[in-house]
Amino acid sequence: MIGIELDTSGTTRTHFERQLKRIQRDVLRMGALVENSFWLARQALFEQDLNAPHQIAVQDKQIDHLYRQIEQDCVSLIALQAPVAQDLRLLSALMQLVRDLERIGDYAEDLGEIAIRLFPYPTLSHMEQVKLMCDRCRAMLAMSLVALSDLDAESGLAIKVRDDDVDLDYETLYHSLAQQRDIQGVVEPIVLVVLTIRHLERMADHATNIGKRVAYIVTGQR
Repeated sequence: MIGIELDTSGTTRTHFERQLKRIQRDVLRMGALVENSFWLARQALFEQDLNAPHQIAVQDKQIDHLYRQIEQDCVSLIALQAPVAQDLRLLSALMQLVRDLERIGDYAEDLGEIAIRLFPYPTLSHMEQVKLMCDRCRAMLAMSLVALSDLDAESGLAIKVRDDDVDLDYETLYHSLAQQRDIQGVVEPIVLVVLTIRHLERMADHATNIGKRVAYIVTGQR
């Protein structure tokens, strides 16, 4: 009896590509949740929406769940499927990238908590500048997610230019807040706003990292 050898390489590759696309979809889902959390944090800070922090906290659990799931799926795919170099580059970059998204989500939750603590105080004159900084950071996150969706290296690297503007916002605001004299009343609002701009600056850094990781996926160059 002559044995028939079946070529399963094509089937294996199809299965691998299907799993890889699912991971990419989950990353974009996670990105959409993080983007929404950032928007809710903005509503809490500048529109005094005190329901938003609770929504962020609920959503953060979903973000954390997706983060763990994506990381596990990437590890399993690397261990079980022996991906080629380009696929391995994509999977390793996605594992780092979701960490950046998870941290942005954490900072959004922190901003929601800061908004609750700021609520009883009169609005500081600096908040309009903080809002501008916040909107720059949100634009950077949106750009990074579009670059990820399109796997556009050029757009990913372009985010760094915007990060320079956010760094300047941070330095200007920090100097203005730290140099205040003859402060009337408690200093807690000033401390909270300093924390806010620090969180925003870190969120912008993580958005920049996402852009760089997209470029690495496409070009293989760090």
